[in-house]
Amino acid sequence: MARMSNNEHRKLVRLYLGVSGGYLGEFSDIGVLERFYIRIGVDADPRAGSGTNRERFERILKECPPNEQAAIIRGSLKMHPPDASRFEGRSQELHDELLAVSARLEGCAAVTIRRPAVTCDIVEQAIDQAEDLIGKRGFASAVDRVHTMLHGYLRNLCDEAGIEFGQKDLMSGLFSLIRKQHPAFQSADQRQGELVKIFRAMSSIMDALNPIRNDKSMAHPNKELIAAPEAGLVVDLARTMLHYIDMKVTAQRVSAPS
Repeated sequence: MARMSNNEHRKLVRLYLGVSGGYLGEFSDIGVLERFYIRIGVDADPRAGSGTNRERFERILKECPPNEQAAIIRGSLKMHPPDASRFEGRSQELHDELLAVSARLEGCAAVTIRRPAVTCDIVEQAIDQAEDLIGKRGFASAVDRVHTMLHGYLRNLCDEAGIEFGQKDLMSGLFSLIRKQHPAFQSADQRQGELVKIFRAMSSIMDALNPIRNDKSMAHPNKELIAAPEAGLVVDLARTMLHYIDMKVTAQRVSAPS
């Protein structure tokens, strides 16, 4: 499970909150620190053990699980809003960076990608790598892997069903072929207006994932990665579409006459 890196820890404590002797930001005494943990819902006792407020805060931050680390970050940012005139490190930029760290920590254990029934080595490898990266580094590091997962799944599904496609076909093109030719999508209800709207939206999402993968992910040496909340959205959308298509195909296999 992912935790704060040492560098993220230092950015919060040393750069943003600020250290002066044993003091840490606005945590003026042990009572303030104690009430802070109660308010954010973290079961920690700063009076346990010895040391300055800073040392107690750092020890608790390092030892608690990722979801509680996220709560501490968010609580600290709320208590110490961006204000470079009060402390030079409290910039809006660093505030937003730490907020993204908290989003990663809150979501790092939330994603498990169900293994599809119709699969192949590249899809399995992409799933394994995506789950590992999400757990260790957060959603943004796995965007290119979930893209490969979904693209590889659609190609493999076409191969398995004998549907011809071009090697350069994008995901939306493959999904269109599957809807038109795969037995699982030939029932009358697949032509209903509401479902057609959803399928068109799915195709649009698939098209939108391509530039995100190319320009905002680890697929290339891009200068900027997609932000953690939006990366989480990309991961959830990709796995939801894969799960739906695979459930549809699996149901058709079960109901097909032997």
